[in-house]
Amino acid sequence: MGCSSCFGLFTKRRESPSQSRDSDGFLSDDPLICQDDYGHDGEDADFPFESDTRPRRSVKRAQEIIMSRAQSGFVCRQVPVKETNKAFCHEDEEGNKMVNEYVHLWKIGSGSYGKVVLYRNTEDGKLYALKVLHKSYMKKVRVAPSETAMSDVLREVSIMKMLDHPNIVNLIEVIDDPEIYKFYMVLEYVEGKMVCGNGLGEIVSRKYLREIICGLMYLHSHDDDDMLRRSPGTPVFTAPECCQGLTYHGRAADTWAIGVTLYCMILGQYPFLGDTLQETYDKIVNNPLEIPDAINPQLLDFLEGLLCKDPGDRMSLQSAAQNSWVVGEEGPVPEYWCRCGFGRRENHVQ
Repeated sequence: MGCSSCFGLFTKRRESPSQSRDSDGFLSDDPLICQDDYGHDGEDADFPFESDTRPRRSVKRAQEIIMSRAQSGFVCRQVPVKETNKAFCHEDEEGNKMVNEYVHLWKIGSGSYGKVVLYRNTEDGKLYALKVLHKSYMKKVRVAPSETAMSDVLREVSIMKMLDHPNIVNLIEVIDDPEIYKFYMVLEYVEGKMVCGNGLGEIVSRKYLREIICGLMYLHSHDDDDMLRRSPGTPVFTAPECCQGLTYHGRAADTWAIGVTLYCMILGQYPFLGDTLQETYDKIVNNPLEIPDAINPQLLDFLEGLLCKDPGDRMSLQSAAQNSWVVGEEGPVPEYWCRCGFGRRENHVQ
């Protein structure tokens, strides 16, 4: 798996949305921007492909695993993802832009190959987050020798079509019109919570972390092969072994990302953050972890276990779920008994 920040593991809080002030700027060296973000907001251009010729697993094998699992009934979803092959772009009576039955409200933020926009569905009145992606651009960018950004996204869609968990953002619909250059992923809208200043406190942080761990255990229980090569996700959440271009275990990298998330929730800042991407990576690999002395000793030990730079010595996700600070008064984080039964096997989280 990649870093947990990229899986949409959130508490599904329903609040009135607040408009994002994110700029339209791309090609940023911002260490908070996902490193699968190549900086593009719709206009076609020629971008260099990655020249890395080191051996990697083929996309075909990953897709075969997904298809085989789907055909074998290992699908948790009861309601299938709606698939639409026609995008009708128009305006409503008030001049608001629309895509099919969705009314454009405002941009939430910029993503890897396009942007995420808040829309309202005129049929059910609900809010949805639409990932608006640009197919012509994604087909040009190679994220691995045998994989384009487009195949990367399609694999993500294939996986999301099988998942169903209360702590994972739900994919509602895919709109892929062969006659237009845009690809739409209609996602459940989840209002985020800003972490700043002195953090969220231990009680709130523990609540959110338990939900994140629960969602991630569910994902890991459906994932047989976690040996990865390409560095995943947002730089500040990247594990040290991923920064060095090494083959790494995705589960261990995810545990590191959980540690970064908890550190941020508790202290209101990232543990390793530089002014540039390279400086951020250098700090992740080389700088010691700094935690205030006044912190709860149980929490201190837990953070040090999660943010251990050696993946072999890092705390496992299963151990994190049973950690005394996480357990608190509620007990160990429960495993989610999924509909497909695939996750009911012995949980092999490493």
